[in-house]
Formats: sequence, structure tokens, C-alpha cells
Amino acid sequence: MSAPVIHRTSAGQRSWSTIIALLRGVGSLMLIIAIIGVLWVGLLQVFDVSDYVGKNPADVWEYLFTTPEAAEHRADIASLLAVTLRDAAVGFVAGLLAASALATAVVTSRVVEAGVMPIALILRSVPLIALAPIIILLVGRGVGVVATMGGIVVLFPALVTIVFGLRSVTDQMRDVVFVYGGSNLDVLLKVAIPSALPAVFSAIRISVPGAFTGALLAEWLATGEGIGYAVVSAANRSQNTRVWALVVVVTIASLLLYMVAQLVERIVLDRFAMAAGTA
Repeated sequence: MSAPVIHRTSAGQRSWSTIIALLRGVGSLMLIIAIIGVLWVGLLQVFDVSDYVGKNPADVWEYLFTTPEAAEHRADIASLLAVTLRDAAVGFVAGLLAASALATAVVTSRVVEAGVMPIALILRSVPLIALAPIIILLVGRGVGVVATMGGIVVLFPALVTIVFGLRSVTDQMRDVVFVYGGSNLDVLLKVAIPSALPAVFSAIRISVPGAFTGALLAEWLATGEGIGYAVVSAANRSQNTRVWALVVVVTIASLLLYMVAQLVERIVLDRFAMAAGTA
């Protein structure tokens, strides 16, 4: 058995596949939003939450679109969302780059694996709120704390997923590379990384909601900016409709970016379909 080979599909097939993937993504997003809406209303009714605390979708819609101050509310939340998107992007990139580098080191060295995996597990196990004071002391309250907190949330699941993908190389594939004079580096670059492409995209999809979680925690605990801090501030002032609106907006943004990552994955994997071939 030889190394995976890349089969290019025709332009027409790629276009049709992209349209299908886009329609599926939109349909999935609408279904998820509908399910969340039903659960939202249902749980408020089941637990008999007071109207003062528990706001339903109609209340949030009114807050964002129909009240006289709706335009002001949307502009305010949009500015907060922009900050949170920036912070999530910083954590996403930091965590994914760290996971990719560490995964490469782990699959090439047992010594590195023995040192890295326990540390990554510890970072995953310790509540971030407990680590926040130490992180703030070390890196301050700027972009460093955002990158660190977001990176910690993203790191472990992405690391495990990418390591699994890189280790999908079979002994037969490795032997073929060695027979043709290749090295361990050639195995990594020409076989392991292409084979790990689906796992890398899985790590990206997993990392999107994780990056938002890290950003919200960093904003709440350290930076005092973005939606993470605004939710806490609004809750302390009993601005409950604002709290629900902020949560709804950031949830929809996370879902949209997850769907975008899923669509890009489908396009790339359809464009460069990985298949095992025979030499």
C-alpha cells in the first residue's frame, strides 16, 4: 500500500458539492436555532421562571428590533461582539498553532509526548478561573491574557485530535517512504500531514466554540471588555433583557462560525479528496 494520493475533482463537481454543502449548512443552522428556541421557551415554562428574570425570544427580538432604542442596542452589542470576535480569533490562532506544533513534536518523540501530554491534561483539568490570577500576573491584562486563556481552552482537544490524525499513518505507508529513500521527515510531510487533514479540520471545528469560551472568560476575568464583561455588568445591574440579548448574539455568532468552518472543511476535502492508492 502506498502513501495517500490526491484526486482532484472536476470544476462542475466542486461547484455542485459547494452548493450542496452550503444548503446543508444553512438548513442545519436553522434547525439548531429552532431547537434552541423550543428548548428555551420550554425550559422557562417547566421551571416557572419569572418574567423579570427569564426573557423569551420575543423579548429579545423586541429589545433588538422593535423598541425605539433598538438601533442603539444593536450598535452597542455589535461593538461588543467585534471585540469578542477579535479576542476569540486571538485565542483560536494561539491555541491551534500551539496544538499543531506540540502534536508534531509528540508524534516524532516519545520523550516529548511523556512531558507534553500530562501538562496539557493538567491545564485542561484545572478551572481557568483558578489560573486567571497567575496568568494575569505573568502576562498582564492585554492581548497576552486573551491569547493565553483562549489558547488553554483550545489547546487540549485540538492537540488530541491532531495527534490522532498524524498517527493514522500505517506501517505499510511508512515502509514505502523508507524504501524510496525517504526519512522520518518525509513521512511526516508527505504522508502524515496529508492524512491528518480531516483531523485538522475536526480540531478547527472543535476549537471555534472553545475560542469563544476562552474569549468570554478572559473578558470577564481580565480585560473588562467585550461581551464577556458586558454580560456580568448587565446582570449586576439587573438589565436582564440585555443579558439574554448578549447571550443570544454571541451564541448565534459561534454557530455561524462553526458552520463556516464546516463548509470550508467540506470544500477543501472535496477539492483535494484523500484516498489510499496502490503504488
